[in-house]
Amino acid sequence: MNKRVLILAVLLVLVLLTLTGCIPGDGKHTSDKPAGFLWGVWHGWIAPISLIGGLFNKSLRVYETVNTGWWYDFGFYIAIISGFGGISLSRRSKSKD
Repeated sequence: MNKRVLILAVLLVLVLLTLTGCIPGDGKHTSDKPAGFLWGVWHGWIAPISLIGGLFNKSLRVYETVNTGWWYDFGFYIAIISGFGGISLSRRSKSKD
């Protein structure tokens, strides 16, 4: 059981390090190459990680300031609202047994 916990911990750390590679405000986007819709979706999904990272590094932000405008905002907002599948077109009702 301890080996399983160790493997899960290592995987969690690797996933977090991978996610932080694309945090907004890292200098990757410039006015010549702004963040677009898909980057907005990605930044919305990793917003909680960006918020925690921003506590330790003042240059990191939750939101990319150099973006394409409305489309970036739309992607960011959709990702924040959906929360990895929080929006569902059909809701399952609880069965009363």
